[in-house]
Amino acid sequence: MSMFDKVVAAVTPTESEEDRVEARTKAEAAAPVGGWLSMVLAHHRQLEAAFAAVKSAHTPVERRAAQKWLGILLTGHAIAEESVLYPALALHGEKSHANTGFNEQATVKTQMAALEELEPMSQEYLAKLEHIRAAVAHHMFEEEGIWFPELTKTVLSCDQVKLSRRYQEEFTRYVGQDQAA
Repeated sequence: MSMFDKVVAAVTPTESEEDRVEARTKAEAAAPVGGWLSMVLAHHRQLEAAFAAVKSAHTPVERRAAQKWLGILLTGHAIAEESVLYPALALHGEKSHANTGFNEQATVKTQMAALEELEPMSQEYLAKLEHIRAAVAHHMFEEEGIWFPELTKTVLSCDQVKLSRRYQEEFTRYVGQDQAA
């Protein structure tokens, strides 16, 4: 484990599985069908499945292919949040949440690049993957538990429609129309 990984592990709070379920349930209750928050939650579930697929891959080729898909999802999701939702957070009085979100996603991008340098079937690779997964899980917990449910309350309904449209556009632009569901 690198020094960076040790620092990230030390400063990243670990929520219980019950805390995560409670946060997701709260977010789902605040998410209108087809709205930006329901899309975010669907993407979070896709990311969880993509992390599991990388971990469970049986060959280097399978693992790299699963890692590539994980990277596409992470980047498309980050672009949509960074282009649409974090600015909305900042404009509605939550600049610190927006800044934290930007910083956390930049860190994940850096760590995904570091993952590409490791032998895909090594223990070092799996340890790095787990650190990234844990950081993303914590990030999703913050969004689902506090940041995004609050944003649904502070943004006018007409602006919610705009946020939904823009979020979908940005995600689709990177990930592709056939994968955006």
